Amino acid sequence: MEFLSEEMIYQKTPQELTAFLYEGLIENLEQAMTLIEKKDYIESNKKLQKANDILHRLGVGLKYEAGPIAEQLDRLYNFMADELVAANLKKDTGKIQGVLKIVGEIASAWSIALKKTPNPTQKINRKVAAYESSIMRINQ
Repeated sequence: MEFLSEEMIYQKTPQELTAFLYEGLIENLEQAMTLIEKKDYIESNKKLQKANDILHRLGVGLKYEAGPIAEQLDRLYNFMADELVAANLKKDTGKIQGVLKIVGEIASAWSIALKKTPNPTQKINRKVAAYESSIMRINQ
């Protein structure tokens, strides 16, 4: 996961920040599993708490007016958060692996969607060009 300064964060789109959160979530889950296997339960606890915090932030960022997908993601985030709490209590890497699989699929889909989404500045430039051409027709 790349290091981001506060200035760099402000330059990212909300979609890029969401991708960054998924990346951080995956990284923390993988580290927690490794730490549990090494029996470093204090550090694994910190990683799982951080992962739960990221899930909470993802849930807070949902736009419910977007439709049923937001509600379904909210349910998924809550399910994964519950699974991580249970995994942390029992030091169960199987539960973490299950959450990691779900997050991996969501992150992959998000990444594909990001690549297919047009650049917002391109969209604005097209609108400006359309507006300018219609103005030119009116003035002629």
